[in-house]
Amino acid sequence: MANSPAASQTLGWRVQPTGLTAKPMRCHQTQGLERSPLFADIPPSDQAKIVSAAISRKFVRRQTIFIAGDPVKEILLLTEGCVKITQLGENGSEIILRLHGPGELLGASAVERTGGHGSTAEALLTCKALVWNASTFETLSEKFPTLQRNTMRILTRRLLELEGRLFEISTERVAPRLARELVRLLVHVGRRVDGVIEVHLSREELAQLTGTTLFTVSRVLSGWEQQGIVSLRRQAVAVQSPFGLLGVCDLK
Repeated sequence: MANSPAASQTLGWRVQPTGLTAKPMRCHQTQGLERSPLFADIPPSDQAKIVSAAISRKFVRRQTIFIAGDPVKEILLLTEGCVKITQLGENGSEIILRLHGPGELLGASAVERTGGHGSTAEALLTCKALVWNASTFETLSEKFPTLQRNTMRILTRRLLELEGRLFEISTERVAPRLARELVRLLVHVGRRVDGVIEVHLSREELAQLTGTTLFTVSRVLSGWEQQGIVSLRRQAVAVQSPFGLLGVCDLK
């Protein structure tokens, strides 16, 4: 199973509880930023220059960060929390395109494409982010070619991930598809709570993310709970046996 090794990786970033203030403040700290793909191969001195052009901002849980169709005014690098990226279907139903955890870049794809946001971003947890003015980020990308290269690599990786998920939706049954998505979520947005790793998504959101129905997701998760693979919590799934999930991923 191609994605199995990801379950044993550690992201390096850790989600921590934060206060609820949203007041911006200047941020000149670069500690830990080398863990983000955005700063790969960029010397610490240049990282400091890039970060000094940003402000640090907090977003409360369920706060909308940007809306599809709005012009792109800011580029964000998430440092704490979890953000969901969504679009609305023709019938008004919400589709989750992806989830972003610490170290992920928000808003850059819209700049490269049309200058307007093609999706909506909402904070699933209280979040912190470094925020650049869009024109400032463009200037920095011209000044530091590695920053521009890293941004394009991030966008390419997301496209490949989206293609892979579309293939899974078209070819796999729900149980292995849901298990595979939960394995990915453990790595990128999982939080350790009471000795288990918790994915802070409702069953409805998991259905939106995996292209199935709330009823089907609830049925599959209830079966896994009886097997001791997961335990269901309010607006969250706690994974008790990652190896149990990997076993489901391998089912044909």
